[in-house]
Amino acid sequence: MNKHPIRLVSIFVVLVLGALFVLWWSGRDAQPSPSSASPASEKALSPVIEARQLRLGLNIAADSALHAAAVKFAEQVGERSAGRLQVLVFPDQQLGSDDQMLEMARNGTLDLVLTPTAKLSSAIPAMQYADLPFYFSSREELYAMLDGEPGRLLLSKLTAIDLVGLTFWENGFKQFTANTPIRHPGDFARLRIRTMKSRIIADQFEKLGAKAIPIDFHATYKALADGAVDGQENPLVAIVGMRFHEVQKHLTLSNHAYLAYVFSVSKSVFESLPPDLREIIQRTAQELTVWERAETLRREARLIETIRAAGVTIHTLTPEERLEFKNALAPTADKFGFEVGYDLLMKTDELRYPRQEVAAPGSRRVSPLVMGVDADFSMRSAQGGGAIYRGVQLAVEEINAGGGLLGVPLRVIGRDHATSSQIGRQNLEHFAAVPSLLGVVGGVQTAVIMDEIEDIHRLKIPFLIPWGTGQSLTEHGLRPSYTFRIAVTDNLAAPFLLERALRASPHVVVLLERSAWGRSNHDALKPLIDKLPAGQVDIEWFNVGDAGTETKVHVLAEGRAGAMILIANVLESQKIVQTMARQEKPLPIFAHVALTGGDFWTNTQVALKRVDLRFVQSILMADADTHPGLRKFVQRYRERYSLQGDEMIPSLIASVHAYDLTHLLARAVRQAGSADRIAVRNALEALRFHSGVLRDYKSPFTADRHDALERAQLRLARFDARGRIVAAE
Repeated sequence: MNKHPIRLVSIFVVLVLGALFVLWWSGRDAQPSPSSASPASEKALSPVIEARQLRLGLNIAADSALHAAAVKFAEQVGERSAGRLQVLVFPDQQLGSDDQMLEMARNGTLDLVLTPTAKLSSAIPAMQYADLPFYFSSREELYAMLDGEPGRLLLSKLTAIDLVGLTFWENGFKQFTANTPIRHPGDFARLRIRTMKSRIIADQFEKLGAKAIPIDFHATYKALADGAVDGQENPLVAIVGMRFHEVQKHLTLSNHAYLAYVFSVSKSVFESLPPDLREIIQRTAQELTVWERAETLRREARLIETIRAAGVTIHTLTPEERLEFKNALAPTADKFGFEVGYDLLMKTDELRYPRQEVAAPGSRRVSPLVMGVDADFSMRSAQGGGAIYRGVQLAVEEINAGGGLLGVPLRVIGRDHATSSQIGRQNLEHFAAVPSLLGVVGGVQTAVIMDEIEDIHRLKIPFLIPWGTGQSLTEHGLRPSYTFRIAVTDNLAAPFLLERALRASPHVVVLLERSAWGRSNHDALKPLIDKLPAGQVDIEWFNVGDAGTETKVHVLAEGRAGAMILIANVLESQKIVQTMARQEKPLPIFAHVALTGGDFWTNTQVALKRVDLRFVQSILMADADTHPGLRKFVQRYRERYSLQGDEMIPSLIASVHAYDLTHLLARAVRQAGSADRIAVRNALEALRFHSGVLRDYKSPFTADRHDALERAQLRLARFDARGRIVAAE
């Protein structure tokens, strides 16, 4: 028993109080100062950064190179953004089909998407670019194009469907499989080949003599196994993944086309991110492109061995065999030029042959002579621009077949001005730097060419105009003049249309777009209107893009006018005709040539059932029945671009004018005996006779007259029920 209980208790109490004091004092010292805070308090005082989650959808399984690259993308974006972005990857169509994911991305409910180009081609036909068979000489050339300017052009087109294109990944190059060996184009004769739904792909096999049968991808194995089809095309990963090699005896490594995947981001999502995060997304996707392609190629080596182990005979096309296929399918690109886009095709050709040299007499190597084409190939007049290019192309091929000019072949280089005067002027500087340039064929817009006039004359470039109606394009006062034209001009068309409209009604209204082209037509009409009784012809103007134009059309339809003369571009003409069709009593419309340069009929065919629309032309398909020159041209055109039956030639007027102008320039070169541009310009004014497609030209140009088309060539035309341009009187 302790003899000193009180003392022990006292000591215990002192110890407890001392401990409490130490704890109190420690806690007091641990309180944060203004300049020093604990991690816990930092979290409380600093703003919390929450990661922005982005969903990435793709249709490929998780064991694919595409998925592996997508996972890398997610990891690197997370690291580079310091956790501000978190990318969640959903493979194997977990978020829906390709079409469903595209629609989600377009409306902003899906952030990022990897889409095969074939699925995009219905909305953006240019995405068929990589489907062109044997168009690219090598894997390296294709990559150079997709990573260069053609690829940037392609990606820029995605903005039209509310996406921002980042880069091109891949599922590999396509190869042929069949139950018979495939080494030459003739080996496809009479075979039944499974294809996806694509005009270009179907045309490829039909040109080789096969029957193209569209079958759903997931039904292809059964079709091959049952013998419903004899072969198919796909990348190796698809061939093995879908077990096609189990029911096919032969694999041909052809690398004839490319299954590209477009990596894109929703436009609304992208624009909602700060600039630094946008840059991280773009840079990461682009930097991983090389890795993804290399990974796809690495895996293909293993896939080939899997196919070989299954007993499939494997053949790699030799360079000679590839050339056979390339030559057999060469027309495909030009046949589908309007769908894929001449802006892409011409840029590819220019990059492919930057310093092309050809053989000349005496075993010399020389640069070919060059014809430039400066036109709209990507905007509202792309069809007109493509038609101009085709006309020049046909003429150049004929000239080369006849030995070229001055013993040297001729080459066409086209550049897209996209309706921009600034780009057009840059194009002229580019052309002028080509030492062997003979001249430039340009169109379609009057305003663009007018802005180029001073540059044309400063650079001394013979500039040939097959479509551009403004009178000032040749009557600009510059001497000597370098602009030469075969086109329906305003000074010809406006009086012609006024005469025809007055035959339809004693009261006419003229509706003009407020532009340089509209003013040019007004200047051509005013002297004639001033001679008529007051009030017989009224002039009305509208602003391009003005929503009030519909109201104006309604008021005019209810007024005293019994007919309308319309001077408007393709898009505005569509709106006006569609508005007129909704009126109780639609006025007959007499229109300028411009509306035939695009897809006007496709967009207005319903409205044209109620509106009597007639327009001016210089040549019609029916003229081939009586004009041997046009008959020969049409036959050659149909063969060159694989037109079937009575399929219409798009913008025939532009192709014919460009064709005749190119031959006139060639005649001037021969007459001058020189490729010097000043000498060629002088020779154009001195030409005496040329039998062209449009007409027989007797002194087509003189020092005082640079317009070769006359009033006698004007025709009034209309669209028939199938969209063909036919005579209207």
